[in-house]
Amino acid sequence: MTLGQDGPALPLYLSEPGRALADFGLYLAARPLAPRLPRGDRHPVLVLPGLLADDHSTCALRGVLRKLGYDVHGWGLGRNIGPTALCVTGIRDKLAELTEQHDQPVSVIGWSLGGIFARDLARRSPESVRQVITLGSPFRLARFSQTRASRVFDRFSHLHVEHRTLPLEPDAPLSVPATSIYSQFDGIVHWETCLDTPGEFCENIAVMASHLGLGHHPASIWAIADRLAQPAGEWKPFKAPLFLRPAFPRPAVPAAGSPVAVQDPAA
Repeated sequence: MTLGQDGPALPLYLSEPGRALADFGLYLAARPLAPRLPRGDRHPVLVLPGLLADDHSTCALRGVLRKLGYDVHGWGLGRNIGPTALCVTGIRDKLAELTEQHDQPVSVIGWSLGGIFARDLARRSPESVRQVITLGSPFRLARFSQTRASRVFDRFSHLHVEHRTLPLEPDAPLSVPATSIYSQFDGIVHWETCLDTPGEFCENIAVMASHLGLGHHPASIWAIADRLAQPAGEWKPFKAPLFLRPAFPRPAVPAAGSPVAVQDPAA
């Protein structure tokens, strides 16, 4: 896969903190709609934070899912500084622990770098993963220039026990249902790097959020709740309810040479 675009424009990058704060304001404003969120079977859910973030960054999302009845878990490994020995061993042990405890597969949600880890878990242990949902995760990264986080990531590379070449993963789709939630207004990673390869059980959902706000933006939360609410073994592509369709923009066409497809939530 060859992507012709480099990282997000500088104005998008510099405005990330302010836009993330605005996204949190939208989250607070949308809280009265929480009773209308789709509800599922209360299965276990594991949430992985992004680069330099910890479980505090996913508190809002986990709180919403917990109120919907899910047995939600943070990763409990402190700050995410990449694939350290603690991280690699910790998330695999956490998945195995939850699978054994609940005697069923676990839905794994990963934000940014956490989503790359989530997809890796699904490839290594598909029998333990019910589905994967990623938020602004550049798992189709073809060049480090397509993300503005590469220098921060490299700062901790001497602690990493896994060093991957680009592209980060093969084009073959996951063997479990996979949903990539992304934003064309992402100021950290180029949005095309978040698009999944077409497959029977994978989809891409566009929202209008900042990268740092993807975990609490109301559209992201609705899409996540909708995906988690699907009965096991009955996965269907996402379709936004009529009253929320303006929150899910029609996706832009990827650049030439990018063999990816997006799910139209209004289809």
